[in-house]
Amino acid sequence: MPLESCIILLDNSEYMRNGDYVPTRLEAQHDAANLLVNHKTQSNPESTVGVIAMSGTTATTVGSGSGGGTSGAQLLVSPTDDMGKILAALHGVPTRGPGASTASGVDIPASVQVASLALKHRRNKNGMQRVVVFVGSPLGDEVDNRILQRAGRQLKKNNVAIDVVALGELEVNEERLRVLVDAANGTGAGGGGAGGAGGAGADG
Repeated sequence: MPLESCIILLDNSEYMRNGDYVPTRLEAQHDAANLLVNHKTQSNPESTVGVIAMSGTTATTVGSGSGGGTSGAQLLVSPTDDMGKILAALHGVPTRGPGASTASGVDIPASVQVASLALKHRRNKNGMQRVVVFVGSPLGDEVDNRILQRAGRQLKKNNVAIDVVALGELEVNEERLRVLVDAANGTGAGGGGAGGAGGAGADG
């Protein structure tokens, strides 16, 4: 597998306590993220993985301007090949309250922005770049499609591929997640090359 730097964006909102995935969405996300990390690091020993919690705290967050000062993304570990640091970050993800607004648990545009910056400043500049976004919170009407498009276009500009893993809330989220993926792929409705929105798995 080619050398790749990957950032995993985790949904750590209260919605992840939902038990429709056994035992909870949070645990299902954790198991999937562990498999992803093992695959990335074992396929190429020089590949690096970083972890971001999309519902962060005031001291270490970057907001997208869509909500209060306590919401945003928290970089738990920069892209690294140190499995100890990566696994510690995955195990240490706290569950927090609503993110960008009272209706949505996470701020995806801000999280993608933080991921792009982390990839830009990664130690090894060689290889591909990718973000994998886990979403288990409903993205309501307050999540502006134009902001999602802008985030996707920024990923495309920086040659960053995207995969989306949807854990529930598909009725609410699928259209908006496709807006993000299509913008990152530079396509219209339909998606394709760099990733896709899936019910319980990442394309790629």
